[in-house]
Order: sequence, then C-alpha cells, then structure tokens
Amino acid sequence: MSIIKPPFEITGSIRGISFYKQYGSDKVIMRTKGGATRDKIRKSPKFAKLRLHQAEWKGCVKMSGTICNSLFYVKHLADFNVSSYMNGFSKRLQALDTENPVGGRKIQLSAYKYLLDEFQLNRMHSFASILRISPAWMIRREAMEANVQLPYINTTIQLVNPYNYPYFRVITSLGIVSDMMLDPEKKIYIPCIQNGNGLVDVNHTEWYSTNREIDAQEVILNIKDSEYDTEREDFSLVLSIGVEFGKAGMGTQPEVVRHAGSARVLGVR
Repeated sequence: MSIIKPPFEITGSIRGISFYKQYGSDKVIMRTKGGATRDKIRKSPKFAKLRLHQAEWKGCVKMSGTICNSLFYVKHLADFNVSSYMNGFSKRLQALDTENPVGGRKIQLSAYKYLLDEFQLNRMHSFASILRISPAWMIRREAMEANVQLPYINTTIQLVNPYNYPYFRVITSLGIVSDMMLDPEKKIYIPCIQNGNGLVDVNHTEWYSTNREIDAQEVILNIKDSEYDTEREDFSLVLSIGVEFGKAGMGTQPEVVRHAGSARVLGVR
C-alpha cells in the first residue's frame, strides 16, 4: 500500500517500486524490487564473488553493532542514523586489510583507532557548540579504565540551550570493541576476543538546572572483568561524552528528552 502526502509525497510501494524515508533525511528514497532469486545467489557460480562480499558484509554489520553498543548511552543523542554510518565505516576498515583474501578479511579497529577519534554524533549541533568545555581525559588500557576531568561550567556562558529545556546532565561512557575475524570452520564472523566484547561502563552526572554554575568534577570509568587479557592488542576502548537535556517529569526526577543534546567520541585507545 502507498500513502500520498500533500503536496504529492509518496511513501509505500507501487508495482515493484518502493518509496521510503530514512532517519536524518527529509528526502523520499525510491528503489525497485526484484533481481536474482535467493536460491540462485546462494548456489550459482556466477554469484560466487557476491557471496564472498555478502559474508564480509555480515561481519561489518556485527562490527558496526559492537561500535554502536560502545556508544549505547549517548547514541540516542545523535541527529542522524549512526548505525548506518558505522556499517559503512566498518566496511572501509575491512578494505584496509590487504593480507587476507576477499571473503575473509579482518575488521581491525585496533589498527586504525585514530579514524574514530573525536567522531561527532551530531551534524546540526556539535558537542562543543552545545557545551563549551574542553574535558581532559585519559584511557588506561592496562587497568581497563578511563579518567575524565569535567571543568567548572558557567551555564550562562558555556551552555547553549537551543531547545530551552530546564535541565541538563553530562554522560560519559567507556566501551570495549573487539576486532572481527572470519571463523574458518563456521564461515561466520566472530569477535577476536569473545570475553568482554561489548561491555560498557557509564556515568551520569546529577541533573542540573540550565541556569546555574557547576563545580569541576572527576569521573572514573572502569570495566571490571578479571578474566580479560589486557595485554592483547586486538581490541579497542572507546571513550565518549554527551550532554543530555531533560524536562519536568511525572516524579521527582526530570524526564530525558530524546535527541535533545549532543555527543562525541573523546578518544579510542
């Protein structure tokens, strides 16, 4: 079924053509249905190369999911489809593996951590444009720990509140992202490090009025897992920060406003 919205905007499908929108875009996307059958793609020699790329793509989606999981507590502040972006980002990481053949290339964030450093989750209002502070931070891999120093905040000068909400708070999180490799027996992509992959530690400051001064404070994040081998190099620690706005809720605590705020990756180590 298709739906026509004024003035002449179509969503749905008509005779093999689909019309739809994606989050973060106001454009209607059109694509045709059809193509080779699933069975033909799975068995025909003509699609052998395609099957290799499909296998790799599944690994990229897994890697994307792990990266997004490390950003779980700030991802809701994004103003575009971060998951879709990370799918493509993981594919570009995979293409950097020149040692393994197509169909079995690794996805190694650990070798290219700098590519995710300072990644912005917002295109309209960057973190620095909302909360004008420069937090000092450090990641200690040997302790699976991060330290973030939040400076004194004068909201009159350093907080831009485009949504005019009465409350805000700062979120910091530290997450583990393992590299991905192809399991030669199962022919599927798996994390290089199974134990601990996807673990995240998070800290939320208390809710503050958007019209006050806040003292400097220290935040310590620690991923406690006694079995984790910190000497391995095929994993990354992703440190992120976000500013979240709130409105008066039903109880005593403010209610989080989704997509009202901004976030970024501080660093990857």
